[in-house]
Amino acid sequence: MARQGAVATLTLNRPERGNAIDAEAVRALIGCIDEVAADTEVRAVVLRAAGRQFCAGGNIDAFLDAGAGLPSMLEELLGPLHAALYKLATLPVPVISAVKGPVGGGGIGLALCADIVLAAESMKLRGGYSAIGLTPDAGSSWFLARRVGAMRAKHIFFTNAALSAQQCLEMGIVSELVPDAELPARTDALAEALAHGATAALGRIKQLVDGAYERTLHEQLDLEHRLMIESAASAHAAEGIAAFTERRAPRFY
Repeated sequence: MARQGAVATLTLNRPERGNAIDAEAVRALIGCIDEVAADTEVRAVVLRAAGRQFCAGGNIDAFLDAGAGLPSMLEELLGPLHAALYKLATLPVPVISAVKGPVGGGGIGLALCADIVLAAESMKLRGGYSAIGLTPDAGSSWFLARRVGAMRAKHIFFTNAALSAQQCLEMGIVSELVPDAELPARTDALAEALAHGATAALGRIKQLVDGAYERTLHEQLDLEHRLMIESAASAHAAEGIAAFTERRAPRFY
């Protein structure tokens, strides 16, 4: 984990292995997420990858080596991984993922747990699970189904057909498509802008939107009511309204 100002960056950094997920990677990821969650100065988080590939998913070589012990290996791996991903996805600050090259398996969950997914033109998404007799993990089924619907999500996981970055954009899997060379700068600029935003309001927006499908309209209206009142009492609201009337940029930071 690296922090510059109020932006924390988590980098998948084993490009020689396609940034695959195994026990070593999970331990490192958990440590970084815990560090970010404990840092009260963080106002935006970026998840990116070194090399030409975001994440290949699980380490198939490790699966093969495990043999009959594969269920036990996955049992030890998935509990901590899922707890860490939940913590990352529910942070009360914006999370951005910058995705390039192939992404598959558990890498889908890593990429899509972010609030905003920026994709390079080289991105290609492939389920991959059913091709080796396995089922989705790392939240990939939940995040994908919420973006594209149950029928399309099942088609992606059933057929394992690769989706281009353009197809992912059209289906709402990613938020924005940029040339590969521009992905780092675009990601940094967006993270910096969000880090200078009204952090508490952004966290409340996450709470409203992420749980909207599980609430009734009445429950959602009640929560909107409560969170609006909380926001209105904040210093950020006072600054934002003053800046608007004075025709200047707000200073939330």
